[in-house]
Amino acid sequence: MVTDLSAAGPADSSSAEAGAADSALATARTQLERAAREIDLDDDILTRLRQPGRMHEVTIPIEMDDGHVEVFSCFRVQHDNVRGPYKGGLRYSPDLTKEESVALAMTMSWKSALMDLPFGGAKGGVRVNPKELSPAERERLTRRFTHELRNVIGPMRDIPAPDMGTDPQTMAWIMDAYSMMTDESQPGVVTGKPRAIGGSPGRQAAPGRSAAVITREVLAYYDRSVEGTTVAVQGFGSVGGHAARLLNDWGATIVAVSDVHGAIYDPNGLPVADIPLHDEEPEAVKGYDDAGVTRMSNDELLTLDVDVLIPAAVGNVITEFNADDVAADLVVEGANGPTTSTADLILAERDTPVIPDILANAGGVTVSYFEWLQDINRRSWSLERVHKELETEMQAAWANVLQEYEEREVTWREAAYVVGLSRVAEAHEQRGLWP
Repeated sequence: MVTDLSAAGPADSSSAEAGAADSALATARTQLERAAREIDLDDDILTRLRQPGRMHEVTIPIEMDDGHVEVFSCFRVQHDNVRGPYKGGLRYSPDLTKEESVALAMTMSWKSALMDLPFGGAKGGVRVNPKELSPAERERLTRRFTHELRNVIGPMRDIPAPDMGTDPQTMAWIMDAYSMMTDESQPGVVTGKPRAIGGSPGRQAAPGRSAAVITREVLAYYDRSVEGTTVAVQGFGSVGGHAARLLNDWGATIVAVSDVHGAIYDPNGLPVADIPLHDEEPEAVKGYDDAGVTRMSNDELLTLDVDVLIPAAVGNVITEFNADDVAADLVVEGANGPTTSTADLILAERDTPVIPDILANAGGVTVSYFEWLQDINRRSWSLERVHKELETEMQAAWANVLQEYEEREVTWREAAYVVGLSRVAEAHEQRGLWP
């Protein structure tokens, strides 16, 4: 079923959004409009980009292990494909909404363009708590969802990837189900797969790796060294955990990390290499036992007096209600949309630099592009090549954002959006409008 945005009303607001003055979609549109003004974007193109191109919504009945039937709401939002196939994650979350999916799909359009990848933007998933599903139930749900999306996704149409609540195994089930329906092995239909069926080395760690690389570059821009820099990371998963470990390897002092249950803090630094990531051992942060560690809430972690704060868990955690309490010298967004537009203004007025998600965590979609290339060419890369190519792409994106930042005297977010939006707008202008 294809619907438009009018179907996503106030009743769809998630609990996270309800606690913030700005919804995820309001924030995404505000950021779009600020960048549009900066580049004097044609009003007709802006009108098109404010709405998703397509929205697919299905309800799926699944027989649970005990024999009863549950019905799940599922979404796939396709924002823009003017530069190439739609690209974006699938998340399994009890708070997932259509409105949030639209916002995240928009962000993916700018992120892909910022990295100069031949992709558009998409997002979606299933409204479910994956922790409450058995492996067999997750598989049945995933395969049925894939069946419903069989005419929506494809290696040259829309390429999903892992996101919150999904993982390489989820992508493997999607790839297998889609391949069975097309009667042809189709590894390029998803990225973030296991290596054995076409996944790329370095994909899972890529968003965290890019966040660390960009943190290093921003610190250098402000004449500061990674060595000895204090860092607090909210979320010790595939983004925050890998960023923390790499920065620690480079000499930073990781003083705080957290999971959904809360944070641990040690001003002398945590042995992050010894703390399992969420993917390796769920709730390892909660279970970490050391006499020198102070326990605190996720909200308290956001207010620590550190050099760098990396919110890498969920969206809308820095809002108008706590932005004034953020004491970090620099914020690097590891998660998608962790800062609302109102909080963004507050931090800008305080001269606190905020490095946006579309740059900091863009390693995920970039290495997904590498994986897609490997799949369609049936040729694998080494981890060393992936790291080298990712470093090159992140350096190029950083240079483009830095140029706009200095020439236009805007915020880092506005500079990143100017780069991405300019490329999307140019593609729309060149392709024109179908009569």
